Amino acid sequence: MGSLILAVRFLTLVPVPGRENQGASALGRAAWWFPVVGLLLGVGLAGVLLVTRTLFPPLVAAVLLVAVWKVVTGGIHLDGLADSLDGLAGRDPARRLAIMRDSRIGVFGAIGLILCLFLVVAALADLSGSVRARLLVLAPVVGRVAPLLVGGWLRPATPGQGLGAAFAAGLSRWAGPLSGLAGLALAGALLGPWGAAIAGVAWGLAILWAGFAARRLGGLTGDVLGAVVELAELGVLLAGAALVRRGML
Repeated sequence: MGSLILAVRFLTLVPVPGRENQGASALGRAAWWFPVVGLLLGVGLAGVLLVTRTLFPPLVAAVLLVAVWKVVTGGIHLDGLADSLDGLAGRDPARRLAIMRDSRIGVFGAIGLILCLFLVVAALADLSGSVRARLLVLAPVVGRVAPLLVGGWLRPATPGQGLGAAFAAGLSRWAGPLSGLAGLALAGALLGPWGAAIAGVAWGLAILWAGFAARRLGGLTGDVLGAVVELAELGVLLAGAALVRRGML
């Protein structure tokens, strides 16, 4: 239970009693629980949707839903996205990593956050009916499987230092593939044959981003891991919206 408690506390602001696992590799070992936390979050968001859509017009309901989503998760993954976008503009890997350690947000990070949140809100506002609720359940799961997939593939930029290295140190090589299979099964159960395609597109987007960022930084960092969660979630919503637009979902 210590790993589950750690996963909940790391990925959300939800207060849970108990003692979490400690140690440099504890977070990587807790990664098995990431998709479970994502599923609980998705179910909770679907519940919030039931309330907001009955009280407000679609756009207002979407903004409120996204606000709850990001507040509950503490904005940790948005912070990783912003830091990554700022850092990648540096002239060399050392300078890029130094920029990412700076707590101040730059132009690239600010623009990236605005665009990401606008896209999430727009996708949710355009969707309707049960499809939106099912995508809301799926997106946090797919998002939290993404760092398991890339964490087992890319080496840390600063071995032995930082969150990315600590995560990779305890991450099982089976965590990503097995969690991915579970995610595909959930996607199929929620959305039928197109569910697996939606998850695949989202993970593909996350993996491409992680590979590009790791090449620019000399390896994986905690900020890049946070960014892949946001991008995978966004990928689910955009792919779902595109399929609904074409009458395929």
